[in-house]
Amino acid sequence: MAAAEFDIPEIKDYIEVPKLREGAMAHAKTFLAPKPVQDFMGYPHELADNWKESALEKMGDLLGKYRSLKVFLDACVHCGACTDKCHYYLGTSDPKNMPVARQDLMRQVYRRYFTTAGKLFPKLVGAKDLTKDVLNDWYNYYHQCSECRRCSVFCPYGIDTAEITMAGREILNHIGMGQKYSNEILGKVQKIGNNLGLPGPALLDTLEGLEEDIEADTGVAVKLPIDVKGAEVLLVTPSADFFSEPHVESLIGYAKVFHAAGTSWTLSTHASEAGNFGLFNGNYETMRKVAMRIRDAALELGVKRIVVGECGHAWRVAYSFWNTLTGIGYGADDPFSIELQKQLDPNYPQPQHICELTNDLIKSGKIKVDPSKNDDLIVTYHDSCNVARASRMGTEPGGQFIIPRELIKSVVNNFHNMADDTIYESTFCCGGGGGLLTDDLMEVRVKGALPRVTALNNVVKEHQVNFMATICAICKAQFTKVLPKYGFEMSMVGGVHQLVAKAIILD
Repeated sequence: MAAAEFDIPEIKDYIEVPKLREGAMAHAKTFLAPKPVQDFMGYPHELADNWKESALEKMGDLLGKYRSLKVFLDACVHCGACTDKCHYYLGTSDPKNMPVARQDLMRQVYRRYFTTAGKLFPKLVGAKDLTKDVLNDWYNYYHQCSECRRCSVFCPYGIDTAEITMAGREILNHIGMGQKYSNEILGKVQKIGNNLGLPGPALLDTLEGLEEDIEADTGVAVKLPIDVKGAEVLLVTPSADFFSEPHVESLIGYAKVFHAAGTSWTLSTHASEAGNFGLFNGNYETMRKVAMRIRDAALELGVKRIVVGECGHAWRVAYSFWNTLTGIGYGADDPFSIELQKQLDPNYPQPQHICELTNDLIKSGKIKVDPSKNDDLIVTYHDSCNVARASRMGTEPGGQFIIPRELIKSVVNNFHNMADDTIYESTFCCGGGGGLLTDDLMEVRVKGALPRVTALNNVVKEHQVNFMATICAICKAQFTKVLPKYGFEMSMVGGVHQLVAKAIILD
């Protein structure tokens, strides 16, 4: 089925707050997951007769399990501070894409069934019955939220809309309305080991081909090892790095860094995926199953360090959740976690981001770079949401902003930031995160990218920027598809280690 036609928004010199267009994106509906996918995930594939009771039971379960969810549903005073902070509202003008309105889709139901006032006087407190129309709004608009958390930065109460979106999607899954894109990916990673469903032999063949390409290009035999027991570093990277453009250029950059530093490292067929879509669906047990592959691989291979490649939500899961999900980090007390803590080198962060590792190597002089190799590029940097607002790097606050920029400036001579109110913790989402990177949501993705494209267009006009670096696989995939819609070249986006790969000096 051909994708529906839609108008591409006009790029202006400023980010415009649009006039409301009620129901402007009500037609944008992502495909439902088919029965085999839902069966594997342990969910029904269609609504049962008791769907309403089941949905409310699941909502009650989540409210009891996550205190934050109840706080977020109770705390909002509709002050409007978040109204114009969502890239999807700015790009689509649909009022239900305002963070406060998207929250209210669940808040109204919560008040009706879980508060005394809502049970007795529903109209007085804005409470609503859970109907199929409400359920369809949940499905439509909770899949027009990339869980980027920009709205939470500006909320005076710190309400995290992403957590409400995650709860909404988990309830929808529970009653048989799972999303095809995310759930298919979660099935592949659990069955095969990565989001793309690449079996081990295909992965090995790809890596061998890349080794040949690197040696033909540089004259140096740079290796991309896999399943090497006793290697110092286990690199866990998004599977897009193995074959997609421009992602693969960053994988080549990682390999060159380890080669130049003389560090033994390995990939793993068992843990060939850093991404974890369990985060997007709000199911922590699924997220744990996916993350446990990394712990299993680290124990099996006997590595001393775990390094995460360029993927925004993968780094968030690693930094914020691996400790409690898998025992990677400190504090877990099950036998396998204790064994792993004894095995890992305490002199390094566990896990560590690849940008942090490379930046330390360059600053310490352990690897050499020639930034003039990138003199054909004038570079800007896109802060990926999950890195910017849900993680850190290094030992200093704000390291997630400082370290990637330090690294870029060490390998290029021409760098310019985008406008201050569109970067760092205020960064705009690429428009394709949170499980939206699917063609059936292309209109949502293109319109959601408008605020970032506006900021990019301004720095292009002011400084002639011709390359936007990012450290997120989803951002790379989104921008290479969406930037051409706005008149930019697909090749304008790439990874930070793509720049490193060009500048590094190999022996």
